[in-house]
Amino acid sequence: MTQFAFVFPGQGSQTVGMLTDMAASYPIVEETFAEASAALGYDCGR
Repeated sequence: MTQFAFVFPGQGSQTVGMLTDMAASYPIVEETFAEASAALGYDCGR
């Protein structure tokens, strides 16, 4: 079964590149962005 999640940022606490350090430390972060990019048809990690 395929599962999807919608994440809404809320109070503007997001910043450009905020997951860069996590992606460098945890390969699952980059894998997740690659999977999302493939599903959506554009690069979510740029």
